[in-house]
Amino acid sequence: MRAIHHKLLRDLWHMKGQALAIVMVIASGVALFVGQLAVMHSLRVTRDAYYSEYRFADVFANCKRAPLSVADRLRDVPGVDVVQTRVTLRVMLEVPGLNEPATGQLISIPDNGEPQLNDLFIRKGRLPGPGTDNEVALVEMFAKANKYGLGDSITAIINGRRQSLRVVGIVLSPEYVYALSAGAFVPDDKRFAVMWMNEKQLAAAYNMEGAFNDVSASLKPGASHAEVIARFDDILKPYGGQGAFAQKDQVSNWYLANEYKQLETFGVVVPLIFLGIAAFLLNVVMSRVVATQRDQVAALKAFGYSNFQVGLHFGELVALIVLMGTIVGTLFGWLMGEKLIDLYTDFYHFPVLRFSLPGWVPLAGMAVTGSAAALGTLNAVRRAAALPPAEAMRPEAPPNYRMTLMERIGLQRWLSQPTRMILRQLERKPMKAGASILGLSLAVAILIVGMAFVDIIFTLIDIQANVVHREDVSVGFTEPRSRDALHEIESLPGVEYAEPYRAVSARVRFGHRNRRLGIQGIPFDTRLNRVLNTDLEPFDLPREGILLSRVLGDSLHVSPGDEIIVEVMEGTRPTRTVKVAALVDDFMGISAYMEIGSLNRLMREGDVISGAYLLTRGEASEALFESLRARPAVASVSSKATSIENLRKMVEEQLLYSIAFNVLFAGIIAFGIVYNNARVSLSERARELASLRVLGLTRGEISFILLGEQALLTLVALPIGFFLGYWLTFAVMASVNSEVVRMPMVLNTSTYALGAICVIFAAAVSGLIVRRRLDRLDLVEVLKTRE
Repeated sequence: MRAIHHKLLRDLWHMKGQALAIVMVIASGVALFVGQLAVMHSLRVTRDAYYSEYRFADVFANCKRAPLSVADRLRDVPGVDVVQTRVTLRVMLEVPGLNEPATGQLISIPDNGEPQLNDLFIRKGRLPGPGTDNEVALVEMFAKANKYGLGDSITAIINGRRQSLRVVGIVLSPEYVYALSAGAFVPDDKRFAVMWMNEKQLAAAYNMEGAFNDVSASLKPGASHAEVIARFDDILKPYGGQGAFAQKDQVSNWYLANEYKQLETFGVVVPLIFLGIAAFLLNVVMSRVVATQRDQVAALKAFGYSNFQVGLHFGELVALIVLMGTIVGTLFGWLMGEKLIDLYTDFYHFPVLRFSLPGWVPLAGMAVTGSAAALGTLNAVRRAAALPPAEAMRPEAPPNYRMTLMERIGLQRWLSQPTRMILRQLERKPMKAGASILGLSLAVAILIVGMAFVDIIFTLIDIQANVVHREDVSVGFTEPRSRDALHEIESLPGVEYAEPYRAVSARVRFGHRNRRLGIQGIPFDTRLNRVLNTDLEPFDLPREGILLSRVLGDSLHVSPGDEIIVEVMEGTRPTRTVKVAALVDDFMGISAYMEIGSLNRLMREGDVISGAYLLTRGEASEALFESLRARPAVASVSSKATSIENLRKMVEEQLLYSIAFNVLFAGIIAFGIVYNNARVSLSERARELASLRVLGLTRGEISFILLGEQALLTLVALPIGFFLGYWLTFAVMASVNSEVVRMPMVLNTSTYALGAICVIFAAAVSGLIVRRRLDRLDLVEVLKTRE
């Protein structure tokens, strides 16, 4: 081993505390980067393999009732490979132990068994066989949540009649990886079931013999989705077609795609912030290492080492620290990824979901970290290489001392000598003080970013539960009904107030862009389902025109005042031109709102409603749910309390665990920044502090000089850190917002306080460590001169 390599290891050992802190900072960023991207890779690979093996369809469509002969016309559409027709039916379920009704989706499977498309993974048992009565295969999530097993019976209300269905199989479907009931935002495994039944029996129970109301198709390679969808719409229109749509708009897949996008963005943006801070730390440390090793640089050059070799030496020191940080970070990322995959298994339902770490992920982490470190330390390494030997042999020229501002205005008489030394040091070296303040403020900011998600998520839940949605129960009908149904609902036990709504499936177009969505019609003076913007201000519904979510408006490239084409996908399927009244900055989903009367006029219908929002007296009663369950016209019943409970459960079980990793790594980074700042200050001022000890100052006084300076820098950094934390949080939120959810920008006072407390605690612990080193300062060694 060459002598310069011995020096490299010796330098690393002497700065082991600082190096370890930087290694942990780098490891934190790499762990998040590796863990999140590896999880994303595992989810994508699993999803794609599942879709392929179980033949997930490319195009889907629904209609009221079409004869089976229409399927032949669909198969003749250019680009279509396989067509599968089905009968589907929404039903109410009676589940023991549940107060409110559960809802179910019955789906037919061919009499000969295996579906051609959207095949089922059989976890237990078998599929319903031909000629069997009342047999169903039950989706695994519902079976687990309600403890259903093979041979158990489920009571379903089909066409107003109670029917006992026997479970013969527990299955999973690529259509329900993320299983949502109609209108729901989060899965409810206890109250939403999907069941597959023999086609002949289901068709007979629903009066659909020789007909279908659901169709899916796979396409040949190179086929145009848009052209196939247009042809399907034309063919199914006479049969009550409700608009064909591509795989990307299928509910489960759409939610998955948006969730994956958020995970991917989050897995890149936050680690890059962490690694940027690590690069800043490396720059500070290496700049000061070079400054304290001027004599050693001169000696190296005197012994014949070239500028390149000296620069390479310091570059190797950086590379070694980066390599250690990358290795540690990759190991932590692996462990984090395995834990996150276990959590995602409860929400994304695949036959098998295993964590895999492809080789390109840690290599990408190393490349990103190395690039950040190189940019951060390039100037310090270049300065070391370019330092002339003769200049390096001399100590740095002492600064040009002069009276400070404090002394010029006469404040020094009220300050002790050590305090004046602290203020004098800060004023005479403003660049170093500024770098220290920036590092400490970044420590505060990164903690705020890590903890902000808790504020934001629970604020979002509170807004949805108590501000936007004020109803206690929502009821959906199987078909639009006259306004008289509202009076019937109002007369049910426990109902204090009922408010109607109209939901219409439509495709909106502007230019060549289009989106498929539901238009919601609500009363002009709505009380229970208000339209609010992100400032929580009510948005007055226009008597005419349509309100669109801003995220929807942006995807269509429309502005207020533009006219869009609305193609209704139900009833007589009218096509109308509607003016965009305004774009609303809302929080969840992509929404379109109209005044209910205006929507009914667009449909050229009478005063009809799709359901009602109910305000109940106290908690919704069993009597109310029993009354709703007994009505054949009622397709779904949803309790707001249950929906909010499910959302909280998802947050607590999934998101808070991920947030905990972020806060942990943010805390490590904050401590690394504070500790490095204190250690670098000690390295720079060791000679000065030793001189003061020789001149008679006590250990407590020199500790006060060094640690008092650190305390003052920390206090100055706190408000700057609050400011940086707010804007970093804003940037992260903007990057992860999607069509599924837009995060409100909320930071509670407690988050700022906790960030400050953590940094102050880190500063105190670092101060104790530095104080111990001060107590062990070798005065003779430190005072040796280099002249």
